[in-house]
Amino acid sequence: MAFRFYRSKKEPMSEINVTPFVDVMLVLLIIFMVTAPLLTVGVQVDLPESAADSLPDDQEPLTISINSKGEIYIQEHQVTYQKMVPKLLAIAKNRTDTRIYVRGDKNINYGRVLEIMGTLSGAGFSKVALISEPYKN
Repeated sequence: MAFRFYRSKKEPMSEINVTPFVDVMLVLLIIFMVTAPLLTVGVQVDLPESAADSLPDDQEPLTISINSKGEIYIQEHQVTYQKMVPKLLAIAKNRTDTRIYVRGDKNINYGRVLEIMGTLSGAGFSKVALISEPYKN
């Protein structure tokens, strides 16, 4: 004699409903897509405009920023002029072929930016470049 078990209408479903989970994940994805570009620039610098093409990036470069007050930042951390080269060498693990981008505020003295670039070149860093905003017509 064979017994057949039928699920009654009052028993709960054993499957998980993933629709609310997918909805939450899509909202989080949109939030991260909107906030990610805001996290890229740590120091507020008003860059000059240039018509030059951008350089291809093969690895993450180090960024030195000089704001309108003349303060120097490595990535988002403020450093003094005297401690700039030792900190860069420590971050780059004494590799002087590390790419370094210099972001200078357009209101700062051009000589100050050149002085910092000269110091970096004198320390042995060979890949030092200036960053500018794309030229707007």
